[in-house]
Amino acid sequence: MTTTGQHHTRTEKLLLEAARTFNSTRDYEDLMASVLRLALTAVNCEAALVFRVDHNRPDVKIRLLTDHASEPLVYRRPIGESAAGYAARYQEPVIINDVSSDSRVDFDIVGSSDVKLRSLMAVPLIGKGQMIGVVEVINKNDGEFTDIDLDILVGLNNQMAVAIDNAHLVRELQREALERKLLYEVGMRLAGALELDELLEDILQSLKQVVNYDVGGIFLIDAKNNDIDSIHTVGYDPGVDDKLHLKMGQGLVGHVAKTGTGVIVPDVARDPYYISANDDSRSEIVVPIKAGDRVIGVINLESKEYDAYDERSLSLINAFAAHAAISLERARMHESMMAGRKLEEQLNVARSIQQTFLPNLPPKVKGYDIRGSNVSSGQVGGDYFDYIRIVESQYGLTVADVSGKGVPAALIMASFRASLIAEIRNNYSIRTICQKVNTLLVESLDPGRYVTGVYGVLDSANNIFTYANCGHNLPFLLRTDGSVQYLREGGPVLGVTAHAIFEEQALFLNVGDLIVMYTDGVTEVFNEEGEEYGIERLVEVVKSCSACPCEEIEKRVYNEVRGFAARTHMFDDFTLMIVKRLA
Repeated sequence: MTTTGQHHTRTEKLLLEAARTFNSTRDYEDLMASVLRLALTAVNCEAALVFRVDHNRPDVKIRLLTDHASEPLVYRRPIGESAAGYAARYQEPVIINDVSSDSRVDFDIVGSSDVKLRSLMAVPLIGKGQMIGVVEVINKNDGEFTDIDLDILVGLNNQMAVAIDNAHLVRELQREALERKLLYEVGMRLAGALELDELLEDILQSLKQVVNYDVGGIFLIDAKNNDIDSIHTVGYDPGVDDKLHLKMGQGLVGHVAKTGTGVIVPDVARDPYYISANDDSRSEIVVPIKAGDRVIGVINLESKEYDAYDERSLSLINAFAAHAAISLERARMHESMMAGRKLEEQLNVARSIQQTFLPNLPPKVKGYDIRGSNVSSGQVGGDYFDYIRIVESQYGLTVADVSGKGVPAALIMASFRASLIAEIRNNYSIRTICQKVNTLLVESLDPGRYVTGVYGVLDSANNIFTYANCGHNLPFLLRTDGSVQYLREGGPVLGVTAHAIFEEQALFLNVGDLIVMYTDGVTEVFNEEGEEYGIERLVEVVKSCSACPCEEIEKRVYNEVRGFAARTHMFDDFTLMIVKRLA
């Protein structure tokens, strides 16, 4: 058989071996190891490395395997102007058989291994039309790297790239599912914790499952003295306790407590706010714990690795902080109850907690008048409305209602709010947000519990409102010509039907158009004759004052509803949101 024929036969065998191996390997790390073993065998070399490009980081995670090792060495390194960097940037293979004569050779790319660079070949991994990474083979065992070696590696390129990309996607989906599941498990577990020390320990232990850290702590703020007075830490040397007791504005923890904005610090040595409490720390992430607009505490995590945290870490810890805020406020309320407060005081505290999750002021949106309000019935309920800034010129607007009354309904509302905000950060599709929130509520709510709601996004730049109605009272769009369009598109109530499908609809808003969203406390009001106020009366009163500012419309509706009600009527919470295009 000719040399060319032998080459083709060997390549075909390698392709078959690659297909068999990659199809049987689902785990991302196992797949990367398989890619390296295949590369070592394919070109008969001493070592091989592979990395996947991450456009959100300045460095890459390299996996290097030698022909005498069983497991890859894993480390991070910038690829810069190296041969691998050249292959990634220009999407062209590189062969260097004399490393001493080529300036692109990075002798440190082999990490802490015992490999001494003599020759290398780097090939970009391109699959589905995208460059996803680089595989580099090092030190040909039987001479120099040749065009035949390059043909073999390029022949395996597409299978390697597609397999890595698919495994990465599967890993991300699994990680996302784990994170969502863990968030709800944590929420439910924290809901049962009433002792503050137990609660703080549980929060830190749960965080460890999704965000790696070496030392960490939760710092609580004393509202009376405006100091950071209560802490629970993991991993710090007991001798540094004095460095952990901080004033507002002092250190990264104090800075975040004061500003209310989370920070990611890739290198603590370069941050002017950093106070060293652990000599091994290289990077840090600090996130505020908020109850409404109030910062009640701070979560602080530190790592021995540089640049250990990213926006994904920030989003996850923010979601944990939302759950933690609910539980911390409840734990403090419990301490007050144990001190001998009466039932009425307990309910007042719970109502106060609920009110912290409602916005104090409407957003200032160019060309729009937006007004939302919640008038308490005096009980602890489950009404909720919010304005959630997404990006420039886009606001998420929501009105929701939890089944039932009392503290359980308020806690479900708070959990629903945290879940909605977490999914809004991770997704842009309204239908996807509704489906994910529904799935997690189904898994966490007891039978008979559910949430109705409307969630929409106002795009003020394009004057479009896109919404989904999840089994809620029908909002309506009042056009300037007097026509009314009811907002029905969406799906069932949240938390009852697993795998429910939700749809969304986009509406163009003309100047003067009004959108009205409300809870049943507005329309399910009865007069002395037992007649319901209903949506028709609501539409008519809005029509009668549609030219007025939204605040005036809200007052008119409230007065009309109160005047309609029987003297013996037991009022529910009155929650209303009005959106009007001005220009």
